[in-house]
Amino acid sequence: MNASRLPTLTATDARRLFLHAQCLLDDPASRSASVSSLEKLIDRLGFVQIDTINVVERAHHLILATRMEGYSHAMLDALHAKRRRVFEHWTHDASLIPVQWFAHWKPRFERYRTSRWHARQMGDDADAVVAAVLERVRREGPLMSRDFEHDGSDRHAGAWWGWKPHKVALDYLWRIGELSVAGRVNFQKVYDLTERVHPEHHAMPAPAVDQHVEWACETALDRLGVATPTEIGWFWHAVKSADVNRWLAGALKDGHVVEVMVESADGSEPKRAYAPADFRRRLRKANEAAEQKETSSRMRILAPFDPVLRDRARALRRFNFDYRFEGFVPAAQRKNGYYVMPLLEGERFVGRIDPKFDRAAGELHVRNLQWEPGVKVDRKRRARLDDALERLAKLIGATRIRLPRRS
Repeated sequence: MNASRLPTLTATDARRLFLHAQCLLDDPASRSASVSSLEKLIDRLGFVQIDTINVVERAHHLILATRMEGYSHAMLDALHAKRRRVFEHWTHDASLIPVQWFAHWKPRFERYRTSRWHARQMGDDADAVVAAVLERVRREGPLMSRDFEHDGSDRHAGAWWGWKPHKVALDYLWRIGELSVAGRVNFQKVYDLTERVHPEHHAMPAPAVDQHVEWACETALDRLGVATPTEIGWFWHAVKSADVNRWLAGALKDGHVVEVMVESADGSEPKRAYAPADFRRRLRKANEAAEQKETSSRMRILAPFDPVLRDRARALRRFNFDYRFEGFVPAAQRKNGYYVMPLLEGERFVGRIDPKFDRAAGELHVRNLQWEPGVKVDRKRRARLDDALERLAKLIGATRIRLPRRS
């Protein structure tokens, strides 16, 4: 269709659809802090990225706490290790995913199996090591990497990550779905047979190709509000771009999605994109939420790996906010700091901080605070930042907050 005849979404419309889909226009206090509510929250998000960096707190806890007041680590542990309502695997990165979608990871399991990824890391004896590791877990029950004794050989010392053979085997068995993460101890994975961790879902057949593509595209678009074909495909990293385009063509014909033009907050050219057919209803709900006092006045400190920041180009188009995680940038080249956390006030990014949790001293140290150009730093805005820092300190167990001298 000619672009001039397509419905146009303003930058504000697109931003609000996205924030509402990602639960950032909700009042966090309106959602009861419970394991059941947490399960519903993760379902709405689609997944929660897991990250090992613990400068302030691990990313999954930060992502969830910004959306649920009263969230605690114990809730997620109960959901994961006790109730087994989420499972760990890959999306674009390691993530916690609602277990109801476990069958849709079976095509991914098969891709890893076919790739023989482990053989490239372990050499000719890869299959024998994998079989031995699997048999030991089958015989002994849940085990961690440290439960395996290395034979002392250094023949794998040249592997690019330096992992020992049993660790490669455990990771490979997890990637192909033979093992699942049954829980974590001090953030170390505890592995067990998938048939024991998720017996019902393990027994389910893999979905048909068309069913899998429809699930991947429809659930992605629901959680993005409005998106380009590339963004739909990147959400789960589950299907190819040709599959996305094929699904969109059918969904357009059936009236399930509509093509739209989306204006950009950074002044770049409008983009063609796709939205659910009921996007106007969703937009009304998003507008109502955005205009509530609790939403518009709340400041949230977002994790660097929050889903609204994951795609840097999209964050620029939606928010006119240029964000880059600098943890992997050499220190001398960093502009904002190692673990910069953006400040989202209502639906606008107003600044960024570089915090660190000094666990020995019980102190949340904000090493750098930068306000965005044009942001007026008045008493109310500082009070909102103070409230946000207090919430972060409570989550991580800090007893003091230290700010830069001039902030």
